[in-house]
Amino acid sequence: MIQIDIDSPEFKAELEKTKKFTDKVIAQFNFVYNPQEEINEGVWMGLARNKMIYGKRYCPCFMVLGETEEERKKEDNRICPCKPALEKEIPNDGKCHCGIFCTPEYVKLYESKDSAEEVAHNHSRGLSKEEAQFLVQKPQLDCDELESLLEARELGMVEFILVDCREEMEYKMAHIKGTNLLMPTSQFYAKINEMIDMQSKQIIIYCHTGSRSYQVQQAMLSLGFKKVGNLAPGIISYNGTIEKG
Repeated sequence: MIQIDIDSPEFKAELEKTKKFTDKVIAQFNFVYNPQEEINEGVWMGLARNKMIYGKRYCPCFMVLGETEEERKKEDNRICPCKPALEKEIPNDGKCHCGIFCTPEYVKLYESKDSAEEVAHNHSRGLSKEEAQFLVQKPQLDCDELESLLEARELGMVEFILVDCREEMEYKMAHIKGTNLLMPTSQFYAKINEMIDMQSKQIIIYCHTGSRSYQVQQAMLSLGFKKVGNLAPGIISYNGTIEKG
């Protein structure tokens, strides 16, 4: 394996070429760079390193498989900008797996991250519409964030469907105010057919401690649901309004 000296003139020259390369990708596809500069720096260095070792800018977030160029081609290693990023990750997630290439919409939401989480956790004020739109897309939510989102939903700033995946007995004993649907985990495959028309809608799942809801979240994503969040701590840690019956 070739050893790379990051302080060498050769590596620094390749690093500059790599930055110009990603500039062209950004311009070609109307992407923007990740607002976290350290992510971009890490990807640039990884791409430059792989170019010097393998002769191609293989994605630095994945192992490069194959000893020879022919073997590497057969392994279908990711070469930047890779097909999965262009066809799936960026359109669906707003950024590529490595995080360097982002959509303008993703960056706008990211810039609302700090203020949104501060508001949710400190209850210093109500969420803005932009902050609510950011929080509702988080795959794992905490209880303060869900409580703030329910308040924002009442004000018409955000839309989502809140689903309890516990059993009916548990639901009747106590459930979060604002719950839209009960989908018991024991009846998942029967109930999920009733939700097919909701595949493109924003959904948040909760259970007792977050374990069942995480499993349901992953199952729904595998079945084609696009936007499914999970209340990670579960209802047991929720301090908002609880209803019975």
